[in-house]
Amino acid sequence: MSITLTVNGESKSVDGGTTLASLVEELGLTIDSLVALVNEEVVERTQFADTALSEGDQVELVTFLPGG
Repeated sequence: MSITLTVNGESKSVDGGTTLASLVEELGLTIDSLVALVNEEVVERTQFADTALSEGDQVELVTFLPGG
């Protein structure tokens, strides 16, 4: 069964039971340079694997790039 999330403003279907960590991996992002918010709450990187996503969740993923 799939669920629908909003990821950075775009609708995305994922498998039910998807965690924030598996979503990040699926999108090809690196956790080390990432800040994540789920429903406007910051999720600590150490909690990505334990954060299950649910139907309708709003996820914002922001990556930081080195340089200036």
